[in-house]
Amino acid sequence: MHLDWTALGQVAAVSVGVTVAVVVVFAFGVLGLARLEGAREQPGGTSSALGLTQAALCFLACAAVVTYGIYLIVPQFH
Repeated sequence: MHLDWTALGQVAAVSVGVTVAVVVVFAFGVLGLARLEGAREQPGGTSSALGLTQAALCFLACAAVVTYGIYLIVPQFH
């Protein structure tokens, strides 16, 4: 049995990288929700719309990555 250690290392590195990226993007989404809540307490700013937009884009990006991962795993989708 022969293992291609280089390919295994590449898969592991990409997996860790994508995991860290998704966690960071999700954290930015939570930050956007915090900005939205902070803007509700202090009316009169544009950070409310900015926070909502940031949260929506970040959570949409996370959902897209998860959906793509499920697409890759489930063979009936190909």
